[in-house]
Amino acid sequence: MAKVMSGQNIVRPSAENLVASVRASKSKGPPPVHLWNPPFCGDLDMRIARDGTWFYLGTPIGRPGLVRLFSSIIRKDGEKYFLVTPVEKVGITVDDAPFVAIDFNVVGQGTDRAIRFETNVGDVADAGPDHPIRVTRDAETGEPSPYILIRANLEALIDRKSFYRLIDIAEHREHEGRQWFGLCSQGSFFPIIPSDELDTD
Repeated sequence: MAKVMSGQNIVRPSAENLVASVRASKSKGPPPVHLWNPPFCGDLDMRIARDGTWFYLGTPIGRPGLVRLFSSIIRKDGEKYFLVTPVEKVGITVDDAPFVAIDFNVVGQGTDRAIRFETNVGDVADAGPDHPIRVTRDAETGEPSPYILIRANLEALIDRKSFYRLIDIAEHREHEGRQWFGLCSQGSFFPIIPSDELDTD
């Protein structure tokens, strides 16, 4: 009997098939998921929580290597997330972003300075034109949620401790005719909050 979750038709088990398909593809480097166009096989009972924890059939996946393998075949089509192999495509649930940026380092100086992020699954990205930072705010609480684009329209939520550290290196700059408090990396400026809205108390 198929399990129904959030109105989706859950197909199980096929996580094992995904693993076998990826390993059989023997691709060097990141799997070319953007080139694969397999048939849609239904939704898998797999979820990525906001803190980056992966769940399969309601249980956390405790093997980091398996999580990294699954994370290498994520694709976002429209507003939905899928795991894609050369032979199948299954839908998964992502609570917020598929990755979490858990740390960063500042490399270089001046206009060559880059903020280099690392994700919970081992991706590394230098914030800049190809990897922009954006910040959204909760309509009710005003709580910020910062993100960085990692690859192919897949973002990482920047964790709280990293965001606090980013605030320490942020600066004021004019952006689109207004003063903003934000971050500079690889010659790009990423606004966080208008300067006149900062709490200076």
